[in-house]
Amino acid sequence: MPNPAISVKDLRKSFGDFEAVKGVGFEVDGGEVFGFLGPNGAGKTTTINMLCTLTKPTSGQAEVAGYDVVAAKDDVRRHIGLVFQDPTLDGYLSAEQNLRLHAELYGVEKHLVKPRMEQVLKMVGLWERRGSQVLTYSGGMRRRLEIARGLMHSPRVLFLDEPTIGLDPQTRSSIWGYIRQLQQQEEITIFMTTHYMDEAEFCGRIAIMDGGEIVALDTPAALKEAVGADRLRIETADDERAIGELGERFGLEATVSEGAVSFAVADGEEFVPRLFAEMNVPIKAVSLSRPTLDDVFMSHTGSTIRDAEESSAKNRNRAALQAMGGARR
Repeated sequence: MPNPAISVKDLRKSFGDFEAVKGVGFEVDGGEVFGFLGPNGAGKTTTINMLCTLTKPTSGQAEVAGYDVVAAKDDVRRHIGLVFQDPTLDGYLSAEQNLRLHAELYGVEKHLVKPRMEQVLKMVGLWERRGSQVLTYSGGMRRRLEIARGLMHSPRVLFLDEPTIGLDPQTRSSIWGYIRQLQQQEEITIFMTTHYMDEAEFCGRIAIMDGGEIVALDTPAALKEAVGADRLRIETADDERAIGELGERFGLEATVSEGAVSFAVADGEEFVPRLFAEMNVPIKAVSLSRPTLDDVFMSHTGSTIRDAEESSAKNRNRAALQAMGGARR
C-alpha cells in the first residue's frame, strides 16, 4: 500500500460558472480513518466523486492507491470500494445475489467469491440473512450490506459517503461499530464524509469543508483544543439588544444560532455569574459547553453546520424558483 494512500493537490471542480471545489489539497496515510466534515453542499461529495473517478476534475491532481484519478482511472477503480450516499442495492435480489453480481463486475476469481462473501457478511452480521431479499431488510441492514459489498473485491481504500445518513442514533452507533471492526480486520484506508459531529470524532483526522474549501485539518482533539474557549448559549427577551450589550460591556462577538445567542468565552463557569449581574437584557436560560467540532466549524466559518445547511437549502430553493420562473418566461 503506497503511503500516502490518497494525495490531492489544488483539486478543483466547476459546473459552469459555479466552482463546487476550490483548490483543495491534503494527504491520507495508508490505514488511516480520514473524514470530511461539513454541511450538505460544502463540496464533500463532489470531492469524493473526483477521487473515485466518477467525475473529472476541472484542474489539479489527485492520486488514490498510487494511481492518478484521470490518467489511470481503471487502476483506481480496481483498488477502491465505494458506498454511495444514496442506496444502490437491488431490493429484489438476495444479499448473496447482490454480492455475487458485484464480484463478477470486479472480476473476482470464482473460487474466491464464496469464502470472501462469507467473510464480509459475517463481518457485518448478515450471514444468516444472506438468502433474504434485500427489500425485507431494515435501513441499517441495507447500509451494512452496502459496506460488505464495497469490501467484496478487497479494496485498498474504502470511500463512505455519509454512511449513516437517515438512520436513527442507535443504528448509526451500530454501523460505526462495524466500520471500526472492518478497519482493524481489513487494514484498509477509510475515507468518509459526514455532517454528524459524533461520527467525525471516530476519525483519526478530519478536514472541515465549507463552501468548496478546506478551512481546517487536524485530529478532532487538536482542532477542539485550538478553539480554547467555552461556548455559552443564552436565551433572552431581545437577542439583538443582548448581542449589542455583549459587545459593548464585555467585548464579546456573539451571533444568533439555532434560536439562541451564542458566543465564545474563556472560563465560562466563572463568567456566568458576571453575565447575570451585569446584563440589562433579561436572560431566560443559559447553557455552557466545552469546545466541540461545531465550535471549530463556527470559529472558521461564523456559523454552525446546521445553520450552514439551512442557508444552503434556502439558496438551492431560491435558485430552483428562479429557474422555474425563467423557464415559464
